[in-house]
Amino acid sequence: MNGNTQPDDSITPQSGSLAHDRARLDDLESRIAYQEHWLESLDKAVAAQERRLAQLERMSELMGQRLREQHQAINATSEDSDYRAENEVPPHY
Repeated sequence: MNGNTQPDDSITPQSGSLAHDRARLDDLESRIAYQEHWLESLDKAVAAQERRLAQLERMSELMGQRLREQHQAINATSEDSDYRAENEVPPHY
């Protein structure tokens, strides 16, 4: 060490340091409150999106089931009848 070392500012008491520390503490508390507010808002948004996603997945399952049922019904009726799309005459003839 060369003897020209400066004391650490965080250890050395200075005039007004209490006011400065209090201002910094108030600033940090304000930031934490702001972050907690946004975290709560984001949490609510994510929960709402999860509920909506579950609802949409259920709707998709139901639509897929109905589509399969309709496809099976169409196949069952086309097998029972003599109707074939390829035998139909186009409307312009």
